[in-house]
Amino acid sequence: MKQNTKSRLLLAITFVFSTFSFGQAKKWTLEECVGYAIEHNISIKQSTLDKQLSDISKKDAIGRFLPSINGQASHSWNTGLSNDPLSGVKTNQTTESSNFGASASVDIYKGLQNQNELRKAKLSIIASQYQLTKMQEDVSLNVVNAYLQILFNKENLKVQEEQLAYDKQQLERSNELVEAGVIPKGDLLDVKATVATDNQRLIAAQNALLISKLSLAQLLQLDDFEEFDIADADTDTEQSTILMEDPKVILRKAKETRTDLKIAQTNVQISEREVKMAKGAYQPSLSASYNIGTSILHRNTLIDSNLIPSFSDQFKDNLGQNFGLSLNVPIFNGFSVRNNVLRSKIALDRSKIALEQQELDLERTVFTAYTDTKGALKTHEAAVATLEAREGAFQYAKERYEVGLMNVFDFNQTQTLYVNAQSEVLRTKYDYIFRTKILEFYFGIPIIKK
Repeated sequence: MKQNTKSRLLLAITFVFSTFSFGQAKKWTLEECVGYAIEHNISIKQSTLDKQLSDISKKDAIGRFLPSINGQASHSWNTGLSNDPLSGVKTNQTTESSNFGASASVDIYKGLQNQNELRKAKLSIIASQYQLTKMQEDVSLNVVNAYLQILFNKENLKVQEEQLAYDKQQLERSNELVEAGVIPKGDLLDVKATVATDNQRLIAAQNALLISKLSLAQLLQLDDFEEFDIADADTDTEQSTILMEDPKVILRKAKETRTDLKIAQTNVQISEREVKMAKGAYQPSLSASYNIGTSILHRNTLIDSNLIPSFSDQFKDNLGQNFGLSLNVPIFNGFSVRNNVLRSKIALDRSKIALEQQELDLERTVFTAYTDTKGALKTHEAAVATLEAREGAFQYAKERYEVGLMNVFDFNQTQTLYVNAQSEVLRTKYDYIFRTKILEFYFGIPIIKK
């Protein structure tokens, strides 16, 4: 009997434990979020397809160096009065014949257009790879921002929960003091109002956390986002070594590593190739061609079919070949070549201006990011100092309130300022962490340190 009871107890414990383990939702780390987003994000998938198209364009460019080869075959019937293919006399008859042939042609010289097109295709592959990298970087930064927002909302929710728990204790104590006649009933009503306000703030914090989780889950393209949650991470606000760098050094490093700038530089090179391709149309083009063919007259259609040679004899006897060179010299083409050259030059100027603008934007962005990061650090330090002062004021007010030297209204005001200071420390903390990530990113430090 005792053994039976032990077995049932063990079975029940096992069931409860397995149910608890099964019900636990996966906790996503920052590295997992970034990796999953890069693999599943729609924009990144589109950029990957663009790169595949660039690879195909390169194969097209290579194919233009190769000869084009085509085969031909035809079969015809001729009924009525026609020349006899053997005697040449007009005869009312039906003849049946077949023709076979093959042709080949190749460009020998085309103003170096094929060579420049191949170089342009190679540059386009590089540009599409840069574009894919840029998209991955943008998505990674968005994921980091969303992840930090969840961490902030989690810590802010803890602050609101702790505040609500404390005020509920104050409500119980105030009830006792009112019953003992130490404080007026109006103070009790103020404490109840404070607890109600705490509940509102708690609900707002819970909603903010839920929305931030939903935002990150959608960014990751997750279908089941209801149980989505992230792993708690230790975050600190120790001064990053990046702020010890000179902004000019960061800018120089950014010019070496930033994908936006590489894309603009590659676009200039592509435009230069397009100008050379357009100018190539001014030059003569030379091509070679080769053709081979034969014809067969079928036996079963003539009266005296014995006079017609066999299929193999006809195939050899009627076999013919021709080959030649073709030179095309452009003289006048309605200004189309000249206009194409002018259009390509304008496109080159546009890409150069875009590169200059990108360099200016990068310089402004780096210096702004550096200033914002320093400002965020100072703001956080000020918030921490404010919190220390608010905490001391709250403890002092608490002592005075408990001995009846402060009314409940003034105490609630001090308490509200203390809670707001806690939230401000959290906000400035994660703002500084994210801005540091951005500045490190411009310095070439990976977003995720593996």
